[in-house]
Amino acid sequence: MIDPADEAAIEAQLGRAPRAVHAVGHRCPCGLPDVVTTEPRLPDGTPFPTTYYLTCPRAASLIGTLEGGGTMKQMQARLGEDADLAAAYRGAHERYLAARAELGDVPEIDGISAGGMPDRVKCLHVLAGQALAQGRGVNPLGDEVLDLLGEWWAEGPCVTPPDA
Repeated sequence: MIDPADEAAIEAQLGRAPRAVHAVGHRCPCGLPDVVTTEPRLPDGTPFPTTYYLTCPRAASLIGTLEGGGTMKQMQARLGEDADLAAAYRGAHERYLAARAELGDVPEIDGISAGGMPDRVKCLHVLAGQALAQGRGVNPLGDEVLDLLGEWWAEGPCVTPPDA
């Protein structure tokens, strides 16, 4: 069960009620959740492969700028040129699948992680969410996204904390 204050913060971040939240996956240095771990199936039964969902609107906006600036295309090209990077990215995919399997079995999305893994770079938000939730060293491209973001929290909380 997620803490009601965290749920309220996540709702403020998303601008809607959160769905299928299993737990807070990571906390921003400001103290608020910035990643949630979601159930692999939404309450209506729909399969949901995004286990680590980035909730911080400030980080999400900055990532959108990176995506618009061609970062995904550059990362994708490097995957095709760097066998070590490709192997580490495949390992991140396997770790993602293992974490989701701990939450439940959803045959419809078996073998499918998120963010384009293991062969494509399709969503930097997912890669950053995994890097935050599972820690640095798990997803090399997620780590790079975090490095590019810098200290997105430095200006303070992205939303007014519910108890403020």
